[in-house]
Amino acid sequence: MYKIVITTLFSLFFCFSAFSMKVFDMEEIRDSSTLQIKVLQKWHQVQGPIATRQKLVTINVGDLWPGQEYRIPVRMVVPANRKAQGFHLTGGSTPSRLEKDARPSPAERELLEGGVGLVFTVVQEPGTYGQRALSQASEKRFAETLNPRVKIQYWAWPATLMRAITTAYAEKDHFERGKVAASGGSKNGASPSMAIIHDERMTAVHATVSPIWDSPLRLNDEDAWKELRAQPGRRGGFTGGHFGPNFNERVLDAGGTWKELQNFARDISDDVFISRNLNALRKRGVNMLFHPGTHDFVAFDMAWGGKQHPTIPIYLGANTGHGKRGHSKIERDQQNKTGFMLKHFFPSEVKGDLLAPPQVKSELTNKTLKVSVSFASGSAEESGRIWWIFDRAPDGSPNYISEMIPDNQTMEMKKMGDQWTATIKLDPKAKRIDFFSNHGKTLRYKESAYRTYISSPYTRVNLK
Repeated sequence: MYKIVITTLFSLFFCFSAFSMKVFDMEEIRDSSTLQIKVLQKWHQVQGPIATRQKLVTINVGDLWPGQEYRIPVRMVVPANRKAQGFHLTGGSTPSRLEKDARPSPAERELLEGGVGLVFTVVQEPGTYGQRALSQASEKRFAETLNPRVKIQYWAWPATLMRAITTAYAEKDHFERGKVAASGGSKNGASPSMAIIHDERMTAVHATVSPIWDSPLRLNDEDAWKELRAQPGRRGGFTGGHFGPNFNERVLDAGGTWKELQNFARDISDDVFISRNLNALRKRGVNMLFHPGTHDFVAFDMAWGGKQHPTIPIYLGANTGHGKRGHSKIERDQQNKTGFMLKHFFPSEVKGDLLAPPQVKSELTNKTLKVSVSFASGSAEESGRIWWIFDRAPDGSPNYISEMIPDNQTMEMKKMGDQWTATIKLDPKAKRIDFFSNHGKTLRYKESAYRTYISSPYTRVNLK
């Protein structure tokens, strides 16, 4: 009897801890008085290909739990001769790298010359910069409580980006309110994708190899997980995870249940997935572009997303993902991020618009699949190439990640009126085919041309 009561009380505590609070308190996020700023480098001039003014500080993002602050550095860069209006934000740096004055890339120089600032901070696993004990304590508390506030991935990283915005806008002599576009890959793609849902100061996100949508595996659907577990090979720690690394086993080991994991995934997903917030983001006028990769262990559910969310703008680099080199025919001239940022900050000065996701149709015969892709009138797309793979392994499985699109399973498409078309010869033994197409368009800013690409929705067709 005593054991049953204790177990029941633990289960109630487990559920209550997970859902008794919001993920973010936006008043807390925007409160500059609580930043506890420590100035490491005052505002100073930095010479180079473009002159800038820069400042380095550390801030308290907030307490992960009572008494445990989460402190990170922030470097701010503005033009040498005026305030910045808005800025490009990224967490893709390290504390040691931020100690040195930033040397803006050619694309960043274009932003600075146009009056846009740069804000660099750190969205990295704390163990990589000497705080492994903090990471371990965070994971232990989360496994025991399912409280998103104590998990760095769910709270600290998105909050870091939002608090960096608060830090920059507190520098009233150096920043004016304007557009805030965030970019990055992996954790630095997921974190801004989550932050932009909550922080209306953010106006654009360009994210690579990171989650976008709430597929069955992410929501701990029992049938999806049964299929995944039946697949051969060693499944990694990311595939199947809700918003990144999979924590299911740690939670179960700590006394949680599968039902509690399902409840957590269900209840928090509105706070983390772009797919659940499309209408609100579009109403705000947010610009979005995602590069999930076709063979990535974090973005492991392309067919589901292509079917359920065909209007989310995506570029699919064939055979790309964490650590992948890409297909032999991949678009090596792709400049999506630069084109995206320039168009976002200087819409009237960039000639041409980024392509919007097209519609795709397919017609199946006994031996071929005819594919047609159509864009809105006046899109002015300049090229088309299709890629396909037969009998791809299920989402998140080892073979889903490792088996590449063969070199000979791609071709240029033909423009027929308002459509791009291709006819694929089918493998008579195949049970299904996955395909997508990529389409290019050149944008121009000042004297430079930028080659951009958009993909059709990733599509799966059953052949038998």
